[in-house]
Amino acid sequence: ALKGEKGKKRVEVDALGKEKKIISKKEPRDGHNLILSLDSELQAKMQQVLSKHVQQIDSAQAAAGIAMDPHTGEVLSLVSIPAYNNNLFARGITSSQYKKLTDSPSNPLFNRAVTGEYPPGSTFKPVMAAAGLQEGIITDHTSFKSTGGIRVGKWFFPDWKQGGHGITDVRKAISQSVNTFFYYLGGGYNDFTGLGVDRIIDYSRKFGLGESTGIDLPQETSGFLPTKEWKKKEKGERWYIGDTYHLSIGQGFILTTPLQVTNYISVFANGGKLYEPFLVKEIRNTQGKLVERIDPEPLKKRVVEEENVRVVRQGMRQAVTNGSCRRLYDLSVKAAGKTGTAQWEKDKTPHSWFTGFAPYEDPEIVLTVLVEKGGESEEVAVPVAKEILEWYFDKRNKKDVE
Repeated sequence: ALKGEKGKKRVEVDALGKEKKIISKKEPRDGHNLILSLDSELQAKMQQVLSKHVQQIDSAQAAAGIAMDPHTGEVLSLVSIPAYNNNLFARGITSSQYKKLTDSPSNPLFNRAVTGEYPPGSTFKPVMAAAGLQEGIITDHTSFKSTGGIRVGKWFFPDWKQGGHGITDVRKAISQSVNTFFYYLGGGYNDFTGLGVDRIIDYSRKFGLGESTGIDLPQETSGFLPTKEWKKKEKGERWYIGDTYHLSIGQGFILTTPLQVTNYISVFANGGKLYEPFLVKEIRNTQGKLVERIDPEPLKKRVVEEENVRVVRQGMRQAVTNGSCRRLYDLSVKAAGKTGTAQWEKDKTPHSWFTGFAPYEDPEIVLTVLVEKGGESEEVAVPVAKEILEWYFDKRNKKDVE
């Protein structure tokens, strides 16, 4: 749309190559203007906040942040750290400048927001909860006792809290990120039958995982959803119950992009719809006349039943009132969220995730923050999110006053 079309002219020339007459001619067509959904102020603020926090953490070198309107799929901000100056390419980049970018060990040309693939960690638990509720595996009153983990033979699958969390229902499991609850829900334990790997993968696909979202940007990756067949073929091993337990808490072989996480959390923000994210709102010609308007249509109008969405939302709200996102409690608006501290390699600092939405009653923004090798999410990703959300709603409130 930006490029337009080149003109063409066929001419008859004489023996010396001089033009004698025009045989046919096609006039060039100007490119159109793209009107983006990006909030330029929010984009700049997110870039600044993420850069500042990454520089303050010795283990961290990179980060990504995405803000989206959950009711349309419009991307309000999309940031990848480290970044580069786009204008280098627009003005004609030199070979030395390009070599500096491609040789950098931090890989600034790699768009982590849409191309980076990471284990989602506990940010995956809302999907698990919704799947369990939808399948009738649990109700909103089902409880399990968390004593610090579960043991299967010689293997132990821990909670993050030593001694456990006590009696836990689905809302508490989301708000305090109780692994034991999701071990039961995903793989089952003793006489309780869980979802099993096939249904977990099925619902993951319903929430848009394992495939690209369709955003209007190049090089988007699809993440990865493991299956029994894949493991047998690629690893030469059968699927173990431990694989299901790890999958149930967003660990193991599963990979997601920050964009995918933002998109499936939008389902809980908007009441159950899955949208295709996009950046281009309108296409206009050089005179400003509208050529095309992008009217968002949900990919799925009802991923799971509204009541099940409501229960997950309540759990994410409780994460702010008395759970892993308590730092957001004093925002000027009510927020809901979910943290994730995702292991990706043994003896390496885990990735730090936050994803959530605000205001709770009528969300207008879904925000996801990922800090690579950031460490504990409550100490890293949540403060980043808080700084961005504080600025965003303070700015909005000031505009309302004006």
